Amino acid sequence: MLCLYSASRRFGLLKCAKLRRAYSAVVDAGVEPVRGMDLGVAHSKLLLRSVAAVRNSAELQTLGVADGETRKMNMCQAINDTLRLTLTTDDTAVVFGEDVAFGGVFRCSVGLADEFGGERVFNTPLTEQGIAGFGIGMAAMGHTSIAEIQFADYIFPAFDQLANEAAKFRYRSGNEFNAGGLTVRTPSAAVGHGGHYHSQSPEAFFAHVPGLKVVVPRSAVQAKGLLMSAIRDPNPTIVFEPKILYRSAVEQVPVDDYMLPLSQAEILKPGADVTVVGYGSQIYVLENAIQMIERDMPGVSCELIDLRTIMPYDAETVAQSVNKTGRMVIAHEAPRIQGFASELAAEIQERCFLRLESPIERVCGLSLPHPLVFERFYMPCAVRVYEAIKRSLNY
Repeated sequence: MLCLYSASRRFGLLKCAKLRRAYSAVVDAGVEPVRGMDLGVAHSKLLLRSVAAVRNSAELQTLGVADGETRKMNMCQAINDTLRLTLTTDDTAVVFGEDVAFGGVFRCSVGLADEFGGERVFNTPLTEQGIAGFGIGMAAMGHTSIAEIQFADYIFPAFDQLANEAAKFRYRSGNEFNAGGLTVRTPSAAVGHGGHYHSQSPEAFFAHVPGLKVVVPRSAVQAKGLLMSAIRDPNPTIVFEPKILYRSAVEQVPVDDYMLPLSQAEILKPGADVTVVGYGSQIYVLENAIQMIERDMPGVSCELIDLRTIMPYDAETVAQSVNKTGRMVIAHEAPRIQGFASELAAEIQERCFLRLESPIERVCGLSLPHPLVFERFYMPCAVRVYEAIKRSLNY
């Protein structure tokens, strides 16, 4: 029996090694279609890395903060800055969650308890259902209630409170009561080594709940403006923060108070031949795929759209783009089956059917528990998106 076990274990390890070698051809920067391209957010051209980039941002100009002071921040620091601004300007605001008073596991709330005191920034017991329920109660009593769920993977015990209480409180009371002051922050998505319980993207579960708003930022500038809007929005809002972006890159973030609009997608790159849609950390994967396509297919231009808000989402901006290009590719890390891409594909098919030149492509995570060793097989990488765009263009 021991020999059989040892043999089977050796065979399994050998099989894994072969799989890793086979896969290395996909991620090797020297092979097709990557061919030496620098991939990832660290090399992105979408970030506002300089003061000049902030000055030239049409959206920030509209908000009146493009010409003000900026400070170099990563996403974690931008979130901390937003929480500090909120606590400073809103005496009813409270920040709470597991280890939040110590700065949080990702240090997004570091220093706030020292600055504002333990009555406004405090730890909770390890009970996600309790955190959500407490937050609903605080919001119902008129507080600006900012809760942190330490990892999005552990938000499910709070699902009943969020879906059945926070989302429905206003409706079932005839607007006599509401939990609109509740904002839930939670780190989400893959980080490269999180395995089953620290890698999930559960945004589609909550996008199915009328009464909740769901937001996913892609960068430091976006995180500050969208989180501020979520906090001040008169509806309960969940902000899924892609944790891999917390310290992946920095931007010049306006120091002034500003709010980016919810439910308004942003066209990051105009194009004429195919619409490519995503949100959160997936935006940089899409950027790389587009760069490879436009390099390998001269004359082709891709339009890149960041949804930013998942519920209620901006279908109109996407539909206008698809009516122009005739093609669409959607990508997200969450599993393909019943993922948010399915909703968006169905909506765009209804709106743009007569203008579509090819089937809508979905590039998503696999429909299985998030694997640890084989995470790179699971993830919708730039090569998979590249192939999907290519299929759409060649249909």
